[in-house]
Amino acid sequence: MNKTSKYTLNNGYKIPVVGFGTIIPDGKETVSAVKDAIKSGYHLIDTAEIYGNEISVGKGIREAMVENNLKREDILVSTKAWHTNRGYKKTTAAFNESLKKLGLDYIDIYLIHWPANAKWHNDWRELNADTWRALEDLYKSGKIKAIGVSNFLDHHLKALIEDSEIKPMLNQIEYHPGFAQTKAAEYSHSQNIQVEAWSPFGGPGSDVLKDPTVNKIAQKYEKKPSQVILRWLIQKEIIPLTKSTNIDHMQDNLDDFNFELTNEEMVAIDKAPYSGGFQFDPDTAKS
Repeated sequence: MNKTSKYTLNNGYKIPVVGFGTIIPDGKETVSAVKDAIKSGYHLIDTAEIYGNEISVGKGIREAMVENNLKREDILVSTKAWHTNRGYKKTTAAFNESLKKLGLDYIDIYLIHWPANAKWHNDWRELNADTWRALEDLYKSGKIKAIGVSNFLDHHLKALIEDSEIKPMLNQIEYHPGFAQTKAAEYSHSQNIQVEAWSPFGGPGSDVLKDPTVNKIAQKYEKKPSQVILRWLIQKEIIPLTKSTNIDHMQDNLDDFNFELTNEEMVAIDKAPYSGGFQFDPDTAKS
């Protein structure tokens, strides 16, 4: 496996093993970051309606394609429908707006950003199914190459599978040392649903990169703590979505394929204590 390797989703569509996240303010910084990421070798670019930067992400993608002599099919673009746009009609409209802002003919991956949950929605199951039906129809129309969800726990996912015609192809969840949502990830994998990890380094204010176990392993392999964490995810067959505006860091985050963690090291990282992150609970989040 190397940085150009791909997983095959349950519909046959292929997706890179490492992606680039874009929670970056809209404007020149986002355009530049996307261009640098693609130049560095990232071919999976992830954004979302709520990030408010789809116009800049699309501009960066289009300019990078020209500058690097790439075809549209060389770049996979992922975006998400926010919870204020749940339901068939609103989700369909949100998708069309995202497509327009990105300036693309199609979107590779479209996700439901958050599940409706029982705490805030008596009809949570029906609401998720109605939203998903919009994704199914857009997928059938060819406007989306793969559809999935984000922040779905195992029981949200199980209900959606039971209520749907087409099984989700991806589940994007917060996943990092100290907050590995193993139950959701394991259930997803058991259903042949690819898992993606957002915030693999824990996010702002987190001490995940300072974890003693991670740093000890990094010293052994002469790697950076960030590279050890990404390797840990790669060996779990979870796609890390890294984020940086520094091209050197972008390139470092792709340098994860010339070493391998032992089973003991994998387990040691699994046992890392919580040291920061978002730790959102999809069962209680007001969304």
